[in-house]
Amino acid sequence: MKSVYYCLLLSLVVLAACSDTSAQPDPVPVHETFFIESKNVKEKRTINVWTPPGYSVVTDSFAVVYMPDGGVKEDFPHIANTLAELIAAQKIPAVILVGIENTQRRRDMSGPTQIKKDKEIAPVVGGSAAFRTFVKDELFREVDKRYRTTGKKTIIGESLAGLFVVETFFQHPELFDGYIAIDPSLWWNDHQLVKNAKNYLSTMPESKRLWFAGSQAKDISRYTQQLSGILETTGVKDLQWHYSDEPKEQHQTIFRAVKEKALIWTLSK
Repeated sequence: MKSVYYCLLLSLVVLAACSDTSAQPDPVPVHETFFIESKNVKEKRTINVWTPPGYSVVTDSFAVVYMPDGGVKEDFPHIANTLAELIAAQKIPAVILVGIENTQRRRDMSGPTQIKKDKEIAPVVGGSAAFRTFVKDELFREVDKRYRTTGKKTIIGESLAGLFVVETFFQHPELFDGYIAIDPSLWWNDHQLVKNAKNYLSTMPESKRLWFAGSQAKDISRYTQQLSGILETTGVKDLQWHYSDEPKEQHQTIFRAVKEKALIWTLSK
């Protein structure tokens, strides 16, 4: 039965690829969109959901990958297309992708900071706690109501969204099973997350997975490397982690360069 299911997935992916004749590098896949009037961030949020090929003809439940920067004009299309390819190749199990479209990205992805220069990047910063509560109390419930989910969750983010991923991993690790942070902006607030990493790790729950990567960007790589060193010397029971040092990649290229291996490592086991 499983081989038949994957054959169906592969056929659908191939047909979708053949039907796309546009020159767009990231064709927007078939997906659903719904809206949440959020009490926590006090605004209407747009949610894009991609379900794996064959979702409508099976009764299985699926794990969910959550993604900030999840608008159709952001990173949602290329991550959805990558998931489809990896599923068809049987490199990962079938999953659902939930993309959260941005409104005020720098507000939602950043925690509080005492650094004056940090505060200059946007009119409002430091809203990560409210955004995370929106995800936990409003988005999770709506996704579980609308789709067949297993309860297993992964989050993926890059740059400031990667910062949000690491902050969530340290401060609220119970929210997700897998964490993928690509070139996370760990310099934020004088790299307090890295400075306090050992304390966070001392209370880490079991059976978590963390994959993170750093590019050649010096203001990022110095802290991703520091975090890797801390993880190496701090024993955490049942924490599986992997650091991918990518000195040949720039900040603007690393997401596409590493996304496949990040997803395979995090989702295939």
